[in-house]
Amino acid sequence: MKKLFLAGMIAGGLMACNQPTKQQQQQKVNFTTDGADVRYESPTYDFGKIKQGDKVSHSFKFTNMGKSPLIITTAVASCGCTTPTWPKSPVMPGDTGSIAVTFNSTGKSGLQDKLITVTSNAQPAQSIVHLLGEVLTPNK
Repeated sequence: MKKLFLAGMIAGGLMACNQPTKQQQQQKVNFTTDGADVRYESPTYDFGKIKQGDKVSHSFKFTNMGKSPLIITTAVASCGCTTPTWPKSPVMPGDTGSIAVTFNSTGKSGLQDKLITVTSNAQPAQSIVHLLGEVLTPNK
C-alpha cells in the first residue's frame, strides 16, 4: 500500500513539473495580444453586376487593434486581373489604413471571386479579403 501511494506521489509530481507556471501562461497570452492585430471593416466586397471590360475599385478599410505597429509586407491577388496596393509604412496601434484593389474585367465573364492574400506581422500572419461579383458578357 505504501509503495502504491509513493508511486502515485512521484507520478503526480512529475506531471506537475510539465505544467506551465502562471507566469509562463501569462507570457504566452501577452505574446499573442501584444502584437499587431488587423481587423477589417468588411473582408468581402460585392461589386454586383458589371459589363465585361469595366474596372472596379474598392478599398478594404482596416484598423490595427493590436499593441504593436502593423507592417504589411505583401498583398497578392489570386489573378493578374486584380491589382492591390497597401500601406508601405507601419500602421500604428489604433490607427486605420486601407488596401486598395482594382479588378479589370476584360476577358472575364460570369461569377468572380478574387482573393487578395495580405501578409503582415499580425497573428495570423496571413488574412484574406474577397472581391465578388458577376461580369456580364455583351450581347452580340
